[in-house]
Amino acid sequence: MHLGRLIEVLEVVAVAGRPVSAREVQEATKIPKPTSYRLLQSLHEQRLLEMPGAEGRYVIGDRLIRIALLGKSDVDVRQVSAPLMQVAAGQFNETVFLARFRNSKVELIHVETPNDPARAYIHPGLGERPLHACSCSKAIAAFAEPEFQEFILTRAMKPYTEHTKSTSAELRAEFEQIRAQGFADCDQEIDIGVASVAAPIMVGNIGASFSVGAVGPIRRFTTENRQEIGRNLLLLAGKISGAIQLCTVA
Repeated sequence: MHLGRLIEVLEVVAVAGRPVSAREVQEATKIPKPTSYRLLQSLHEQRLLEMPGAEGRYVIGDRLIRIALLGKSDVDVRQVSAPLMQVAAGQFNETVFLARFRNSKVELIHVETPNDPARAYIHPGLGERPLHACSCSKAIAAFAEPEFQEFILTRAMKPYTEHTKSTSAELRAEFEQIRAQGFADCDQEIDIGVASVAAPIMVGNIGASFSVGAVGPIRRFTTENRQEIGRNLLLLAGKISGAIQLCTVA
C-alpha cells in the first residue's frame, strides 16, 4: 500500500508537467494530509522529486529521470529524435547522427542523410566510437564526471591519423575548449578528408547522455562552416533533449 501511494504521488507530479504544491498533490490523490506530506518528504530525500525554487513546489527529480532514461530503448530515443534530425540534415545538407553514452562506451545509434539525390554525403555507420577521437564521444566526455574523463585520459589513445589527439595533455586542453564553445570539433582525426561536429544533449541535470552531430568531407566542413554548424547543433540538441525528457516521463 505504501509503495502504491508513492507511485500515485509520482504520477500526479509527472502528469502535471509543472511544479506542483503539496496541497495540490494531496487534493489530487485524496491521501490524508499527514501521509501525503510524509510521502513527498521521502521522495524528495531520495531525489525522486525536487523543489527547484523557494515556493515549496515539486517536480520530477533527476534521479527518477536517470532511472527512466536507462530503461528507454534506442528505438524510443530514435523515434522522438529522427524527425528533428531529418530537418537538420536538410538544413545542413549533410549527414546528421545521434550518439548514446552507456556502460562507459559511446555508440552511434541513428543516422539521417540529406534528401538531395545529387549530393555526395558521408555515412559514419553505427556502433561504438573511440572515446578520444570522435566528436560524438568528446562532446559527451567534456561534460562528464571527472572519473569518466580520467578513464579516457589514462587509457592508450590510438593515433588514427596525424591529426588525432593521442596524449592526455592534448585531450584535456580540448575538453576545456569544448566546454567553452559548447560543442566538439573533429578535424580528420579518424579518417583523412572527413570532419565532424557534435553537441552534447543534456537531459535534466544528469549530464550529457547523448550527443548529436554532423559529418561531411573536409572540403565542405571548413573551420568556419564547422563553427556555424556547431552553433546550430546546440539548438538542435536542446530540442532533442526536450523530446527525450517528454518520452522519458510519459
